[in-house]
Amino acid sequence: MKTKQIVFNEEIIEEALEEVMHTSFMTYAEYVTMERALPRVEDGLKPVQRRILYTMYDLGILPDKPYKKSARIVGEALGKYHPHGDTSVYDAMVRLAQPYAMRMPLVDGHGNFGSMDGDSAAAMRYTEARLSPLALEMLRDLNKDTVPFRPNFDDTEREPDMLPARYPNLLVNGASGIAVGIATNVPPHNLGEVIKGVVTRIDHPECSLKDVMKHIKAPDFPTGGSLVGGEGLQQAYETGRGKILIRAKTHIEKTNSGKSLIVVTEIPYEVKKSAMLEKILSVSENKKELFAGIDDIRDESDREGIRAVIEIKKGHDPEKILNLLYKYTDLQTTFGINMMVIADGSPRQLGLLPIIDYYIKHQKNVVTRRTQFDLEKAEKREHILLGLIIAVKNIDRVIKIIRASKNTEEAKKSLMQEFNLTGIQAQAILDMRLARLTNLEVELLENEYKEVVALIKYLRSILGSEAKLLEVIKDELVAIGDKYADKRRTQLMNEEHANIEVDESEFMVVEDCAIVLTRGGNLKRMSPKALQKGIEAGELEEKLQPVTLLQTDTASKLYIFTNKGNMMMMPTVSVPEARMKEAGKSLNALMSGIDAGEEILNIITKTDFEKKLMYFATSGGLVKATDMNEFDVKKSKIMACGLKDGDELIYAKPDDPSARNMLFITSDGMSINIKKDEISTMGRSGKGVGAIKLGKNAKVIFTEQIENGQDGEVLLMTDKGYAKRTPVSEFDEQGRNGKGLKAYLLNDSTGRAVVGALILNNIATVTVLQKSGDMHKLQTDSIPQDARNTKGEQVVLAIMGNDAVKLYRNIFE
Repeated sequence: MKTKQIVFNEEIIEEALEEVMHTSFMTYAEYVTMERALPRVEDGLKPVQRRILYTMYDLGILPDKPYKKSARIVGEALGKYHPHGDTSVYDAMVRLAQPYAMRMPLVDGHGNFGSMDGDSAAAMRYTEARLSPLALEMLRDLNKDTVPFRPNFDDTEREPDMLPARYPNLLVNGASGIAVGIATNVPPHNLGEVIKGVVTRIDHPECSLKDVMKHIKAPDFPTGGSLVGGEGLQQAYETGRGKILIRAKTHIEKTNSGKSLIVVTEIPYEVKKSAMLEKILSVSENKKELFAGIDDIRDESDREGIRAVIEIKKGHDPEKILNLLYKYTDLQTTFGINMMVIADGSPRQLGLLPIIDYYIKHQKNVVTRRTQFDLEKAEKREHILLGLIIAVKNIDRVIKIIRASKNTEEAKKSLMQEFNLTGIQAQAILDMRLARLTNLEVELLENEYKEVVALIKYLRSILGSEAKLLEVIKDELVAIGDKYADKRRTQLMNEEHANIEVDESEFMVVEDCAIVLTRGGNLKRMSPKALQKGIEAGELEEKLQPVTLLQTDTASKLYIFTNKGNMMMMPTVSVPEARMKEAGKSLNALMSGIDAGEEILNIITKTDFEKKLMYFATSGGLVKATDMNEFDVKKSKIMACGLKDGDELIYAKPDDPSARNMLFITSDGMSINIKKDEISTMGRSGKGVGAIKLGKNAKVIFTEQIENGQDGEVLLMTDKGYAKRTPVSEFDEQGRNGKGLKAYLLNDSTGRAVVGALILNNIATVTVLQKSGDMHKLQTDSIPQDARNTKGEQVVLAIMGNDAVKLYRNIFE
């Protein structure tokens, strides 16, 4: 038996992986953005939502019809229009039916459609649904060629590109979704307010955002609560992106036992009630010192509405505890507005006015197309009625012609010739029933003809006048508002009422403690006893060695100055407790808004404010003093010192009353000793005045307040490991902003840059930490003492690079 070899023609395409990935991923990203995640600006619906509503409309599941099984609706949508998972369709339908998710639900659900506690809906085989009355306004006139249709995924059905949306659904119900590299979060609004805003824009196309915001004041969430917009809301309505605060609605009740109850009756949008109460419980356990007044947390919600109760012990102020709850729990949340929508075939971030303008443009198209459809239908009816009236008035001749004809075709042609009729008119006469020949029917035909003629005139007037077209749109919008609009649920707060400042120290049990800043840049809090044990325990890893040790108490605040010119204010208790051999937490982990490469320069407490002035110096050779009162603020982050581009803060310390001068050392081995009296006092944003004129590529690497003629020494080290100790007395006093005096003799053998400096006051040992990780602990008396313009001796090998070395004095000697 012979075998037949089949050869397939295969084409192997060789292409670079990055090109294949780019092409494939871009196609995927575009599909997700356009066909899944983002709503259209015209109807405010994502494709799955539009397909669900159209499926229900197509099946006739209308508000006045019985409910149908959700599984039937989901199956129909999957089979005809949405070739994806049934879960995605059902979840979308459930959300359209949830009154706490949608400001105006578009689906009327029957059965378990989830709850505000985060409970999921029952399976689709158990629930039923139908369109809500307002959903019909989304679909109204769909059968009048008002919107373009396109083929479905397999070209067997047709589906609408968008719905007529006879009210601005995008603003009323909002939208949320995540695409590839793009997200949207449009807040819901009040239907009546939005319609008034749109009507204002129709009447005054050149009106400002301020004019529209007289009606559309702010979002209106289905769960109520209170919100403060301020600049964030204004920015969101102008640009399409901004932030607003949403707060739960609460009131305080007194019990017969003398306790107070914080009662929550409305919660922020998209916050799960059960999760919110769990977070309140968790925070009250983790921050016992703040929430010691909370006695009980319970949920008393029922069919009447939400009632979450936080019971407060006698002797505790419920208002202050409520303010703390706003700060630490979901009783107050931030809603990030990001109005990204599909407009003109691509994703665009739109403000309020452009969204309204796109909606008005859409309605002009819808009403124009509907009017054109109705006009064509009316003109066809007018044409037929004209023929029928002619026939009825000449009925005897018509009957005679029909009876004399051999067949229908002959009768049709004879009627057309006899009465000068068209084929459509002649066919209508032949189709007419005998009952239409009565005198009453003749009168009805003539009356209908007059009505159709009047209708045609009216429809043509709409198509011929944009003003009349806009008037129709306005009238229909106002009618929808009158029928469906309800009262605003989310109340607006004044910005000053929203900014709650809580003095957490009132709740604290004051205890002495130590704040440790480690060489690794981490912070930790220790009790005096734990600190003493840590000192006695012996050697620590290099990164755990303390750079700064601050004695304070748990009621105080820390004022942290960084190399980026910022000051951070933090309650002492926010620094986590840790043992000596534990790492602690970085500033980035304790606070938000920390820039890359931002490091702590110094930490002070309120007692340091008694020193009146704070001194700052930068690597660019600038220096300034600032009044301490300027740092007595309630904000958690402020600018402490303005910086020029490329400059960096290297010194931030309170005034030392015993030191009348400041010493500066530069990387090119220069120094200057200036009087503090010559340093200008400036505000926080001031950049400072010149302390020393820098050579090419040089920068200030060290500065400190000194007393002229003091006994101390300055330790200097170069990038080749040469070092020396020079008495402070050798750095003569000079005027500010001069070139200074030579502090180190640099050459090919000693080094090209000074990379470290330290003031030695009875310090026995110092640590040299290299960028490579190598560490050297040096006895200071082993480093040679020498004059300013000398080369010193090599004490450390293999040091290279301007930023290669950090010099630390050892706190625990």
